[in-house]
Amino acid sequence: MPSPNSSDLSPPSFILASIPGLEAAHFWMAIFLCSMYIVAVTGNCAVLFIVKTEPSLHAPMYFFLCMLAAIDLALSTSTVPRVLSFYWFNTREISFGACLVQMFLIHTLSAIESTVLLAMAVDRYVAICHPLRHAAILTNAATVKIGLVAMARGVLFFLPLPLLLLPLPFCNSRLLSHSFCLHQDVMNLACANTTPSVVYGLTAILLVMGLDAVLICLSYILILKAVLRLASWKERLKAFSTCVAHICVVLAFYVPLIGLSVVHRFGKDLAPLVHITMGNIYILVPAVLNPIIYGVRTKQIQKRILNLIHIYNN
Repeated sequence: MPSPNSSDLSPPSFILASIPGLEAAHFWMAIFLCSMYIVAVTGNCAVLFIVKTEPSLHAPMYFFLCMLAAIDLALSTSTVPRVLSFYWFNTREISFGACLVQMFLIHTLSAIESTVLLAMAVDRYVAICHPLRHAAILTNAATVKIGLVAMARGVLFFLPLPLLLLPLPFCNSRLLSHSFCLHQDVMNLACANTTPSVVYGLTAILLVMGLDAVLICLSYILILKAVLRLASWKERLKAFSTCVAHICVVLAFYVPLIGLSVVHRFGKDLAPLVHITMGNIYILVPAVLNPIIYGVRTKQIQKRILNLIHIYNN
């Protein structure tokens, strides 16, 4: 294993972070992460299967939910198996190329998820504020186009991140602060001018996640105004209750994202446990919570799950 302080200009590998003093607990930490990963994979696969096989769910909102499920599966699978390999087998090295690929996948998939969440907010806005035009505006064809735009947007904005890091020399420590590769983390290890990478990374984040968050808030301001114009509180609660699941999913995505960004920006002196915990929350919590939230809030999904359990038990 190469030393974290090796001075080669072209690093063959980076060193994944461990928690000082808790190396003996890695096995049990891996058990916990593996359990969460199994829940995430099972829940998101169940969402994909139920929406595919239930004709009543063949609507834009549930197609967007399928996109979220697919993104969460890809995001967790691109990171968690490598983290488990580290915790169980102490394989702390990750090659420079593999690190850049993992970094690209994490940031690109996060950008795609952010765009899909914005599309779901627009879907809720049209459904509540313009219900008679909802079917005409958000057709199945339009939903597919939105999904393709989300993918293209994520790739185009975040492909430059690994490309900007390729020519940089890494002569400082190769020790990362997470159990996987993130742009800010890798960039901080370079021993050259990283201003272009810093500026572009911040710009991409603001133009994708930042802009999406602002537009989602604007959608809900307009939704709230429309709901408050309804005659009775019962009608208001019924209309707004259709947004509860989406609001929870938005919070499950943006709160860990903001928390991780704050830790990177202001938490350089924090304990390694904080960095590693925030990173794992960012990767796994949305993937675990999203199918649970929609499973609890959607009667058709609940019914289908109960039918599957009944069939399995018999």
